[in-house]
Amino acid sequence: MRTRVYSGGVAACLVTVLTATTASAVPAPGAPGVGDPYYPGDGNGGYDVTHYDVRLTYQPETDRLSGTTTILATPTTELSSFNLDFALRIQSVRVNNSPARVERDATDPTEVVVTPKRSLRAGDPVTVVVRYADTPSKVAVDGFTAWKRTDTGALAVDQPHIAEWWFPSNDHPTDKATYDVSVEVPDGVAALSNGVLTSRTEQRPGWSRWNWRSTEPQATYLAFLAVGDYDVRYSTAPSGLPVVNAYDTALGDIRPAAEASVERTPEVVEFLEGLFGPYPFEAQGGVVTHGLGFALETQTRSVYDAGFFARGSNMSVVVHENAHQWFGDSVSLGKWSDIWLNEGFATYAEFLWSEHVGEGTAAELARYLYDSIPADDEFWQVLPGDPGAENQFHPAVYDRGALAVHALRTTVGDEVFFELLRTWLDERRDGHGTIEEFVALAEELSGTQLDEVFEVWLFTKGKPEVGPGGAEARAAVTEPESYREIAFTHQQLAKRQ
Repeated sequence: MRTRVYSGGVAACLVTVLTATTASAVPAPGAPGVGDPYYPGDGNGGYDVTHYDVRLTYQPETDRLSGTTTILATPTTELSSFNLDFALRIQSVRVNNSPARVERDATDPTEVVVTPKRSLRAGDPVTVVVRYADTPSKVAVDGFTAWKRTDTGALAVDQPHIAEWWFPSNDHPTDKATYDVSVEVPDGVAALSNGVLTSRTEQRPGWSRWNWRSTEPQATYLAFLAVGDYDVRYSTAPSGLPVVNAYDTALGDIRPAAEASVERTPEVVEFLEGLFGPYPFEAQGGVVTHGLGFALETQTRSVYDAGFFARGSNMSVVVHENAHQWFGDSVSLGKWSDIWLNEGFATYAEFLWSEHVGEGTAAELARYLYDSIPADDEFWQVLPGDPGAENQFHPAVYDRGALAVHALRTTVGDEVFFELLRTWLDERRDGHGTIEEFVALAEELSGTQLDEVFEVWLFTKGKPEVGPGGAEARAAVTEPESYREIAFTHQQLAKRQ
């Protein structure tokens, strides 16, 4: 995980970057970051991206990646230059068809400063074409390489950063775009990404090109690439949406358990639609692979490490990652400190699934979890509402985060609670939001002042004196049947630390 020095007030930086005035006619450089409190160097100021066209050639034997990314963007202010987030070696950049000057920031090699031949006017569409070639597994940022080379290919899957190892971007969840991802690989090798496979072609002997399209806005860290030896399955969900599932051919004895879980994705999506509202994307599916170590909610097609299915089928992780298609993908974080909006609700969806299949109610799971962790455990010292960059994926963000959701539910009642979830997701679809905005909506819909419940469960260290079900809740006397599967799933997810 990258760490960068940050000075100055976050609020002031966000105002400067995100709402820079367009009244001035004097062009100025775009900001090198959006002022995120955890990763202030992430993203770039002065423009919004609408589309990425990523066209690549990848050779698994050498891990050589080359290609061209075309970025369609609109300046939000008059720009003399702008930044891209990218770590690989650049060959050339053209802006509106003219060659541009390219420089690396001396203090941060992922900051690429592009100076076009002519300044860019606010509101005028811009086309940026970046050609590049490199060996991603040999490129480190702050001593860390997110690109994962495997026995048969590679994985561009990670959180909170991955785009810098395979395409130049405005790398922050607040700037979402649509995507075309086209990857040429040797025959017999699969190249998987988000959305719908529009075609697979052979343009030269021994090579095939896989063309994927994502038609709904997508955050940069949710774009993924998985290249290797996969068995790819195509089907159609009862809803009519295409389903693409892929399994590493080296899964061995784990393969049946993986299939028994991931092939149920349409069933899980149907269940979640009943809670959250219509599925927000154009396709469904999952990829099961080796060499990842965790699972991630890559948009339309979550990626799972094989280890999740080592003990048998695992519906908890499938529910968790598909719940993220709403909480995290359709409605993304406003800043990385809002991680509870992703993980707390995806975890609570596991509780709701357990209740749905008769393996323990959400209330039983919440109470058992609360009772099973001693008050002096370090778990209670991590704040889900602001865990810090070093603890973004700590078990407390998942588990205490889910307890916070249950505490909210018992405070406002089921009718308001589920109305709140659907309203939040509907009003902010394809966008992003913050914890502060969620709290404001919860108070508006419930007509109740909710500072205490959020302060206690999200922002106060120590074990709350009253359990998540309130003072009247009875302690769970037996372990809910699904508890061990959920606990195992969260241990695996927390490996991103």
